[in-house]
Amino acid sequence: MNVHVPPTAPSVGPSGFPALVLNADFRPLSYYPLSLWSWQDAIKAVFLERVNIVANYDRAVRSPSLEMKLPSVVSLKTYVKPSTHPAFTRFNVFLRDRFSCQYCGGRDDLTFDHLLPRSRGGHTTWDNVVAACSPCNLRKGNMTMAESNMWPSQKPFQPSVQHLHRNGRLFPPNYLHDSWLDYLYWDTELDP
Repeated sequence: MNVHVPPTAPSVGPSGFPALVLNADFRPLSYYPLSLWSWQDAIKAVFLERVNIVANYDRAVRSPSLEMKLPSVVSLKTYVKPSTHPAFTRFNVFLRDRFSCQYCGGRDDLTFDHLLPRSRGGHTTWDNVVAACSPCNLRKGNMTMAESNMWPSQKPFQPSVQHLHRNGRLFPPNYLHDSWLDYLYWDTELDP
């Protein structure tokens, strides 16, 4: 199907009309990064009957035989059980550590540091890696915490998916469409 989006409309978000993807229980698949699909992927999923449209943008796409509003929120028809153990990735280490150096609290030029250096038998695991800025990482170098007299602000640990979601809510994306707000952060505590 050839689809045409008129060029006169401004882009709604950074990538243009993304759709928020909810699980079958109407919770986002992911908070950080926020679970978004391009409008093209959302429409494809609609036609493949994998999702329900929950909300639409005011904009439509047209083909010779069809006009359809762009979905702004879709929910999966089949529940996807969330993973209980997040993947060990650089991004998830930064998210666990709230995007701050565990030695000085800085937020610029982040990398990660092995508490027990690899050259001394340390492993790249949740319990041995922390977010660190480049200056602190260079200062600690190949030393242990005791040798460098550098201690992380929190003991590293393997986070749960829920822990990463809580931390992710502290760093909202630059763009949130109004139609998404009813489905984001609805399980957070309300102000009195």
